[in-house]
Formats: sequence, C-alpha cells, structure tokens
Amino acid sequence: CPAIPPPWGWIGGQLPISLPLVLQEEMDTRPKVSSLLNRMANYTNLTQGAREHEEAENITPQMGTFMGVYLPCLQNIFGVILFLRLTWVVGTAGVLQAFAIVLICCCCTLLTAISMSAIATNGVVPAGGSYFMISRALGPEFGGAVGLCFYLGTTFAAAMYILGAIEIFLIYITPEAAIFRSTDVLKESAAMLNNMRVYGSAFLVLMVLVVFVGVRYVNKFASLFLACVIVSILAIYAGAIKSSFAPPHFPVCMLGNRTLSGRQIDICAKTQELGNFTVPTQLWGLFCNSSKQLNATCDEYFAHNNVTSIQGIPGLASGIITENLWSSYLQKGEIIEKPSAHSVDVLGAMSQEYVLADITTSFTLLVGIFFPSVTGIMAGSNRSGDLKDAQKSIPIGTILAILTTSFVYLSNVVLFGACIEGVVLRDKFGDAVHRNLVVGTLSWPSPWVIVFGSFFSTCGAGLQSLTGAPRLLQAIAKDNIIPFLRVRLAASPPNGEPTWALLLTAGIAELGILIASLDLVAPILSMFFLMCYLFVNLACALQTLLRTPNWRPRFRYYHWALSFVGMSICLALMFVSSWYYAIVAMVIAGMIYKYIEYQGSEKEWGDGIRGLSLSAARFALLRLEEGPPHTKNWRPQLLVLLKLDEDLHVKHPRLLTFASQLKAGKGLTIVGSVMVGNFLENYAEVLAAEQTIKHLMEAERVKGFCQLVVAAKVREGISHLIQSCGLGGMKHNTVVMGWPNAWRQSEDARAWKTFISTVRVTTAARLALLVAKNVAFYPGNAEPFLEGNIDVWWIVHDGGMLMLLPFLLKQHKVWRKCNIRIFTVAQLEDNSIQMKKDLATFLYHLRIEAEVEVVEMHDSDISAYTYERTLMMEQRSQMLRHMRLSKTERDREAQLVKDRNSMLRLTSIGSDEDEETETYQEKVQMTWTKDKYMPVSAPNPPAPCRDQSNVRRMHTAVKLNEVIVNKSHEAKLVLLNMPGPPRNPAGDENYMEFLEVLTEGLERVLLVRGGGSEVITIYS
Repeated sequence: CPAIPPPWGWIGGQLPISLPLVLQEEMDTRPKVSSLLNRMANYTNLTQGAREHEEAENITPQMGTFMGVYLPCLQNIFGVILFLRLTWVVGTAGVLQAFAIVLICCCCTLLTAISMSAIATNGVVPAGGSYFMISRALGPEFGGAVGLCFYLGTTFAAAMYILGAIEIFLIYITPEAAIFRSTDVLKESAAMLNNMRVYGSAFLVLMVLVVFVGVRYVNKFASLFLACVIVSILAIYAGAIKSSFAPPHFPVCMLGNRTLSGRQIDICAKTQELGNFTVPTQLWGLFCNSSKQLNATCDEYFAHNNVTSIQGIPGLASGIITENLWSSYLQKGEIIEKPSAHSVDVLGAMSQEYVLADITTSFTLLVGIFFPSVTGIMAGSNRSGDLKDAQKSIPIGTILAILTTSFVYLSNVVLFGACIEGVVLRDKFGDAVHRNLVVGTLSWPSPWVIVFGSFFSTCGAGLQSLTGAPRLLQAIAKDNIIPFLRVRLAASPPNGEPTWALLLTAGIAELGILIASLDLVAPILSMFFLMCYLFVNLACALQTLLRTPNWRPRFRYYHWALSFVGMSICLALMFVSSWYYAIVAMVIAGMIYKYIEYQGSEKEWGDGIRGLSLSAARFALLRLEEGPPHTKNWRPQLLVLLKLDEDLHVKHPRLLTFASQLKAGKGLTIVGSVMVGNFLENYAEVLAAEQTIKHLMEAERVKGFCQLVVAAKVREGISHLIQSCGLGGMKHNTVVMGWPNAWRQSEDARAWKTFISTVRVTTAARLALLVAKNVAFYPGNAEPFLEGNIDVWWIVHDGGMLMLLPFLLKQHKVWRKCNIRIFTVAQLEDNSIQMKKDLATFLYHLRIEAEVEVVEMHDSDISAYTYERTLMMEQRSQMLRHMRLSKTERDREAQLVKDRNSMLRLTSIGSDEDEETETYQEKVQMTWTKDKYMPVSAPNPPAPCRDQSNVRRMHTAVKLNEVIVNKSHEAKLVLLNMPGPPRNPAGDENYMEFLEVLTEGLERVLLVRGGGSEVITIYS
C-alpha cells in the first residue's frame, strides 16, 4: 500500500510546499498576491478618451518634474496682471503695502501648495486636479460644490485673459482699430468698454473654434507662449539694471503737481520760441480760450502754475523709491498728482487733459485685483496623468514654481518702486508716457518686447483656460454626483472633445466679457479660486487631525497648523477683497452642496467629512455617558418593533408613519424586527428585510436606523433588541409596538404571549411603552385632520408621558389642528371641582393648551354583562389550556368532557360560532351600553364564575370603557394609561381580555405606560 503524501507538502521532504491548497476556498473569491501586485504595477492614470494625449493611450507617461509641473505652473501663474496691473498696484498702494499684498497672496498659495502636495502624494493621483483631490478628501457634496467653483473660476479666468489681450491690442498695439470713439473724456471710457465687448466676443469665438478644432496644437504652442512670458520678464530685469546707469527717456509733462496726458501735447511748455516770436503751444490752446493770443483768458490753475517735464523712468539709482514707499489711494475722477512737486493751491477747472483715476481705489480692491496673478498652482496636479512619477513631481515642481513666481513678483514690486516715477506708476493706461505700456517703458531693449510678449502670453493663457475648464466640468459630470450635468456633459463625441461643456464654458465666459472691465472680472475669479484653495487646506487639516488609517502621504513637510493658517488666509482674503462677492460665492457653493445632498449622491469615497462625523459622534456619545438626561431634555427615543410577513414585508407600515409623526425628524428612532431561524442560514433574508424596512423608512420620512435580529424565538429576539439597541448614551427610552389584533382567533398562543413578554421586558428595563391599537386606521402623513380632538384619559400618573405625547403629535401637520382634551377620573371621595382647578393650573405651568374635564365614576352593581364577559374569559382560558395538552391527555380530557353536561355547556359557549360573532363585532366596531345588558336587578353570579377578583377587574374595565366611549367616541385619537401585566403568568390571558374590554368601541387607541421617570417639568 503506497504511502499517502500529506496534502500540504513537507517542509524538508521531496514534495514542494503548496500553500494555495490550504487557502483553496479563499483563492476562489480573492486574488492571489502575485496578480494583485501585477495589476498595481501596470496601473496607468491617463485621461481616457482625450485626443490631446498624442493619441497614445498605450504609451507610458514620461514627463518629469521640470517639463510636467514646473513650467506649466510658471505659465499659468504668470499672466496678464503682472504686465497690465502690477505697476499700478505698486503706484497706488506704495511699495510697502504692495509688498504686503503680494506676500500675503504668495503665502496663501504656498501653504495651499503644501496641503495639496500632501493630498496628491497620498496614493495614486488620477488626472483630475484639485476637483479630484477635494472630492475624494471631503466627499461628493464638497467635491461637487468646490469643483464647480473651480470650474467657474477657470472660466472667468479665460474671460479675464481675453479682456487683457483686447486691452493690449486696442490701447498699445493698434488704437486706431477701435470701433467706438468719443472726443469727450467722460464718454471715452464707455466707448472703450463697448470696444472691449465687441472685440472680446470675437476673440472668444475664435478661441473656442481653435480649441474645438485642434487642442493638440494648443498644447504644442504652450511652450511658445511660455517663452514669451520668460522673455518679457527677463526684459524687465534687463531694463531695471540698465536704468541704473542709462535710464530710458520717457518725459512726463506736469502742470504744477498735476500730471498731464501726453496724447495731445506736442511740446511740454506753455509757449515756444519760433524765430524772434514767442507763440503759444498746443497746450496753451487746451487751457485758454484762444490758442493764438498770449493775452487770452486761461484756466486759473494753468495761469498760476508752471509747466515742467520730469523723467518718467528716473532709474534704479535715482532714489525715487523713497517717494513711492507710501500709498496714494484716489477717488474716481481725481487727478494724479506728484506730492513733492511745487504747486500753487488754486482750484482751476477740471480739464480732460489731466491724467485721471478711472476707479476708486483701496487696499481691499487691490487685493482682489492682484490675487488672480498667483493662481494657477493646480496646473501640475491637473497634468498628473502625464507625469512619470506624480507623487514626486507634483510637490517639488509646484513649490519651486511658487517660490520662483513669488521672487519675481516681490522683486518686481521693489524694482518698479525704485525705477519708475510715482505718477507714471499710478497711470494705469500710460497716458502720461504717450500711451505706452508702463512696464514696457522700463524694459530693455524695447517696450514692444513686453507688449507683444504679454499679448501672446495672455492669448495662450486664455486658450489653456478654455481647454481645461470643459474637461473639468466633464470630469464632474462623469462622476455622476450632480444630476443636471449628466445628460449632455458626461458624454464625449467620437473625437474625445467635450463639445457641450465647451459651449457652456464659452457662454459663461461671454458673461465675463460683457462686464468688459479687467478690474471688475478679477475679483470674481479671485473668490472662486480662494474658495477652492480654502477647501484644499481644510481637506489636508481634517485628514491630518483625524489620523485616518489611509492618510499616509509621501510628502512629509506638512502640518495641520499650516493648513489651518492657509485656510484662514484664504477666508480673510475673500472678505477683504470683496465681502459681497465672498457671500455670493459661498451661497453658490452652499446651494450646490445642498442640491447634491438632497438628490442623494450614491458615491462613497471614504471622505474626511465622514471621518469627522465619526469623531464628532464618538465625542457626543462619550458626553452623553456622563449622566442621564435632564427632564427638560427628555424626548421619546423610539424603538419601533415591526412584524414581517412570510414575504419579508412589513405587516403594519402605519406604525412607522405614527413614529414619524411623533418624532418630526428629531431625536433617535430605531426600527427593529425579529426573524426566526439561524443567522448563518438566513443572512440573505436579513439583508433583504433590512432593505425593505429602509425603503419604507425613506418613504415615511423616518430618520433613524434599522436593526434586525435572528433568533430561535421571537420573544428572545425582542428581548435582545430591547436590551442591546443603541450605543452608549444614545439609547432608546420608549418602545413602540402594535396590538395583536387577532389574538382571540389564533390557535397559537405565542402571539399574545410574545406581546405580554415584551411588556414585561420593557417594564423591567424601565422603558416607556406605546401600544397602538387599530393602527391600520391611523392617518398617513398626507392625510391631515382639519378638526377633531386628541383625548387623554389620565387615570394614574406615569411621569407625564400622557401630557407630553399629544403636544409632540401636534407639532406634526397631521395633528396640528386637533385640540387636546384631558380627562381624569374622580372617585367618590375626591373633590371633582378642586381637581379640575388643580389640573388646569398644572397644565398652565406646563405651557400646554388643553381642555380639562373631570369624570366622576360612582360605585354601582355589577351588571350581568360583566359576569358574562368574565365567564367567557375564563372559559376561553380553560379551552386554550386544553388545546395545549398532549394528544393523549387531550383525548382523555375530551372523554371526560363528554360525560359532563356542565363541561359540554362551557364548550358550547366557547365555540367557533361565538368567536366568529365576536370577530364580526370587532370588525364593525360595535359598542355596547349599560342599558342594553343590565336587567332591573342584578342577578347572582353564575355558578362557574368563582374568581371574584376577575369579576371586579372586569367590572372596572367595563365601567371605564363606558365612560370613555361616551366622551371620546368621536375623538381622532384616545390615549390611555396601560395597566401593568400580572405578576402571575397564569393570568396573562385574562390581562389581554381586560385590555380588550377597556379599549372596545374606540377607533384609534394608544396605550401608554411610563418608564418610571419624570419626562415633563414646569420649570424652564
């Protein structure tokens, strides 16, 4: 007989070790380590369907840090503001405040880049940029809101770049191309705005066509546009160095200390010598009533002040920086003046030949205008799909680009203040230097280097924005978190271009172009970018503080404090630059957030907000554990016990409806149910039942949790639910269940025994209990009562539950128009008048509006009907005991019954025919009265009814039911004290009969049993 080798192999023998045999079952459902590692190593994150990726979907990304991150960030950060507005910012704010503005903005982007680097290096970064990072870190709601804000910022950036290009084209390259003109200086600005709108719209259409036809060429020419930017910046530095020993000649004509526009001035003087004659200049004719006579009447200021010419570019060694250190904020229409120049202080007329401020300036305005010049730090993360090692390249390239641009901006602030005259710096459009670009006057070898370099760079930046914004919008649409974007924007045409997204982007950009002012568009996109950066910092700070297990960035040089500082700077800059734009941006983001939350995003990305919710929940639960809630804070925290049928459907869905009306969305609601069986065998049914209950909860608008228990017996399962549901201090204090309607007709006694067992367990746990009888007749959420009463029968004090429940129900629209009536029962020895006064005072202190009525119940003889009901109850108990005997004993007992006429009579009373009649009465809600059953004189009790305690209880139930039916037969809801179960289980069935008699003839009944603690108080 050959030896059978061990199935797992020998360690030191001839057979190799076959570990997969040990885990054969797991290998069928889980991947092997080798296959998993192979898929991870071959992972690629190229954007799918994008033709601009050189049609090379099978080519591994090879771009490094310099080409893939550093240079794109430089190109996106450097832009139109540097060439068109930075000199004006320095001249208006002064070197010190301008330096502060630039430093704050650069610190904001640097701190944001640090946070972004931490997020970008926490795992593989698919293409998607800031939207991907924020959405995966903060969840779909924040991701969608901030993603759309970033999209709007990028779209308005395209409008800003186009407006900048048109400004360069119409003012500095070809002014004669203007369509609208005006000789009036006051109307000239309006004509210029119209020119901007016309040419801007034409440029936008042209750029959209370029993007639609050939995106690949846009990317190919990106290096050319970047070269223009770099050459322009180098020309500025070269010009600044040259100005120290050979400043360029750009004279500025001054009248006193006022700056004159050089557009209509040929000679900077009042008169000139022509041969032996002194003749007026062109300037004389602008300020005097005669251009040819020296004795003409002239403007008073012109007559008292001299005309001088100063050097517009004094040079680096001139010391002009001392004059440019301080701010010079102006009102709209105010003349630009040189404070150190001599001037005779006379008013004079406001001439159009002065250089005037076109807008009212302030520190906050300059912050909003300058901030777009530091945006663009996301360019590297947007290209993550093209990077060879995104986790290494993005942090290094982005931070180096920010440091480089920050150095350029800060050094340019100092150079502009040290080289250029203050009045020229404050001259936004270069009127004083014959409509030359101000930064161009400093450059070397020619101002045209800056003019053409800035024009092409702004055109390139506009094309890049029109290329990136539609793809960002398409990425948001493909994530399927914003429903209204799904239809058209998520689909890509055969060429891979997001056509519909591009058209929508063009439409939004056109709105920015219609504004027609660079100074008005810049603060708008500042808001959207600042909000985006704020949430990048928030995402990093949350992930760091929560210490999520998956938070393991390769970039180590981050800290939650830096992220919070960056977030605070972003928030401060938003409100500093424009508080009303900040509010509008937040409202837009908030509306998008609530829209995504309301639509119910199906995405689950393990975001930081969920982790924050878990931490907050843990903190709150620990706080709740510190002590029981005060009576003022008590509200019913419900455990709703539902019964499922064979098809796993809820038998009484109106029980959930009632729970939602009672809770009105507040507090804790746990919906529990029990399935009989074995958990290992019934797991699939449990999941299906949970989904059924959750759908029903959603339909009934019940905000809470679902808990299913599988147990061998229903009673044990309910006991487990009552004991174990909830967590810490967030546990239920009230159990809601339905009345077992067909308990009399059921041959199986488990239904009503389970009910009584639940009552006992609830009482032992010191929990309140609400039993809804005839729950099928309870109103739905769409069936409000227009009138009616909620009647409360306050027999014994239960901690105030009977007072509190109707008040809570009236908060819901279904019961809002019902009136509360409170009835209490007075015994013979009670003073009913005083009781009514005391009860009214008590309700007044409780701040509950209700009608009060005291019902007097007098002792009376026991009616024959009471005896009959007691007899029927005892007969049924005896019959059911017979049914529970064993078969042998049942046969023997049946023989004895046949021999006894009395037992035959008892059997006939408890026959099926009687039960059917009783069932019919229960169905049609028949009521009975004392007159119907009570004879003239009370007979003696029948012989079989020996238990006088049952007779007394039944008598009390019958009498109380008579009073309740008489007073509350038309009430929309009747609330009753629920008596406790008997201590001896032998009387359980009698207990059920007592409750049945007590509530007979009432349409909707809520039996209430307090938990033994006060739930309402008169104190504030």
